[in-house]
Amino acid sequence: MSEPRKTAILYRMVMPDHVCPYGRKAVWLLKRKGYAVEDRHLTTRAGTDAFKAEHDVKTTPQTFIDGVRIGGYDDLRRFFGQKVPEAGATSYVPVLAVFAVALLLALVVVWWMDGPVLANLPPAFISIAMCLLAMLKLQDVEKFSTMFLNYDLLAQKWPPYGYIYPFAELGAGVLMLAGVLTWLSAPVALFIGGIGAVSVFKAVYVDKRHLKCACVGGSTNVPLGFVSLTENLMMIAMAVWMLAVMH
Repeated sequence: MSEPRKTAILYRMVMPDHVCPYGRKAVWLLKRKGYAVEDRHLTTRAGTDAFKAEHDVKTTPQTFIDGVRIGGYDDLRRFFGQKVPEAGATSYVPVLAVFAVALLLALVVVWWMDGPVLANLPPAFISIAMCLLAMLKLQDVEKFSTMFLNYDLLAQKWPPYGYIYPFAELGAGVLMLAGVLTWLSAPVALFIGGIGAVSVFKAVYVDKRHLKCACVGGSTNVPLGFVSLTENLMMIAMAVWMLAVMH
């Protein structure tokens, strides 16, 4: 004899001009966990406000299981044992995602290049990573430059450097990937990478400061640390290698 199916009651906003995305996700999650969902729609602002006041909650959707209010979508995820990032929590995921995509693109690029794949892969990876990181900074140069000033030694002395940096990184990355104007791209990469490495090392390992990194733009919660230092060390390594090849 089969067990009776578990049931959950879900209140969510479903209006002509707005269907709550978290409500949709809550329905999907409940069904995936084997619940029959009694899906109750809040179809007006007035009805939504009345529901919030009645249950003393600030947001919707709200889920009830066995007569007990579980809460919103994040609360529902916690109820099922899923990890929910806390507000303001730092994570290396954004920059690791950039490195992963850069590696995949580099593999495609070197596949079509002449010469050994293993020898061509590192410079292609570093060049593409520089371009992707610069792109993220260029989405909002103002926010990037503000966060950058928290730790970069040159930007603290000369704030315009915070605005120049993303363009310099992008230009150097593009030229390195194309293999042209090495006399320009390599010194630029060596300069910005060197200053960046010293700045990050001082802030993190000497001053012991806990800061957010501007490496993937000014709106992320990437902690300033080893991964941030890696970005600068890669630029230095790339620049030194290209200068050595020139001679």
